Amino acid sequence: MSVQGILKEKGCGVITAPPKATVAEACRLLHDNHIGAIVVVDEQNSIRGIFTERDVVSVIASSGASALGEDLQHVMWKNVHCCTKDTSINGLMEAMNRHKARHLPVQANGRLAGIISIGDVVRHHIRAIEYEAEYIRSYIAG
Repeated sequence: MSVQGILKEKGCGVITAPPKATVAEACRLLHDNHIGAIVVVDEQNSIRGIFTERDVVSVIASSGASALGEDLQHVMWKNVHCCTKDTSINGLMEAMNRHKARHLPVQANGRLAGIISIGDVVRHHIRAIEYEAEYIRSYIAG
């Protein structure tokens, strides 16, 4: 299975924010949507950065409460690691592990096309193991 399969199951919706949104606004989006990352996009839906729960902790630890008024463009992670709809699950796990990323935006034709979280990958992996175990049980039972 590839990223495309995961997106078919979970959908392609992504919570986004513009670069000029504040940290406080981003925190509200994270909280209200029960998510761990927001993709920062421009008017053309091109990925400009990502802002995660880890970034909230980092910016407040370094700047205090005044960081809540900062624009995302100043505190977001700009070197965003992305995947494509054709990325394999193994490739996805490898990229997440290598970059220590819990979220990878999906990019298609230079635009945001979805997001994959580590939870999505784990759910897929568990289902694959359960399917394999059931197949082996059926084969043994004959």
